Amino acid sequence: MDITELSDKIIVGDRRALARAITLVESGRADHRAQAAALMETLKTVEKQAIRVGLSGTPGVGKSTFIESFGMMLTARGLRVAVLAVDPSSARSGGSILGDKTRMERLSRDPGAFIRPSPSQSHLGGVARRTRDAVALCEAAGFDAVLIETVGVGQSETVVAEMSDIFVLLLAPAGGDELQGVKRGIMEMADLILVNKADGDLKPAATRTCSDYAGALRLLRKRPQDPEGFPKAMTVSALQEDGLARAWDEMTALVDWRRETGHFAGRRAEQARYWFQQEIRHCLLAKLETPAAKAMMQDYAERVATGEVTPTIAASEVVKHLGD
Repeated sequence: MDITELSDKIIVGDRRALARAITLVESGRADHRAQAAALMETLKTVEKQAIRVGLSGTPGVGKSTFIESFGMMLTARGLRVAVLAVDPSSARSGGSILGDKTRMERLSRDPGAFIRPSPSQSHLGGVARRTRDAVALCEAAGFDAVLIETVGVGQSETVVAEMSDIFVLLLAPAGGDELQGVKRGIMEMADLILVNKADGDLKPAATRTCSDYAGALRLLRKRPQDPEGFPKAMTVSALQEDGLARAWDEMTALVDWRRETGHFAGRRAEQARYWFQQEIRHCLLAKLETPAAKAMMQDYAERVATGEVTPTIAASEVVKHLGD
């Protein structure tokens, strides 16, 4: 594969080249990993910056409907939108179930949109390990907004917050019990809480829920990366496409403020440090997956089981041999 040719096609917005590049960075093959690293190195000088929006929410909150309506609203404004929807992996093949793309039928046909379902491959919280590289590829391809959807389980919120400029928590109309069930950590990470399904009979409940969350946000410590009034809660209706434009205006206003104050560049620098540390951890863990390492660990496991050696000493020996 000619990396220079592939990068040139990505920069001019070739969708097929972008899809091939994302497949490349998602691959676990050693030769593909080397090619992917070379590609990312080639594209690092591209100065295009999209607004990265991380989206999370519990199942049934209407994330796919929201993303489709929100994406259609953005493309109608002349913006190019990329959606990286991390699907749960197939237990048999490890591949993506592709549910999100089939649920976003209108957006998938929009020439201004690019939807890429990616298998979570059992990584933390369902966020694909290489999603960050896919985000960078979409930026290089000239997309104005990149929407990163998580499967909404485990620690995925923490991971997606480390690759996005705006973190949006999508919630459904509910009572006080729902407010109690939302972890404070997620509330502190959220830049914007959107209470979806604010239409029909659910509109009064959505308004009350929004008020409850707005009150909860006021009790949290003000963050230095936020202007006055943020983080905030709003009601939207993805079904009726109500409130979506206002939500985008709030997102862009927050990004503009952070750019003017230097918080935007600072945050991206911190994220780069975070992903460097993650890569170090993944590289070290990969050493445990070699046949020789597995055989050595099995041998020490048997010796630990028989009491010949303590777990602490056995672990130290394994680590020592891996470092040789």
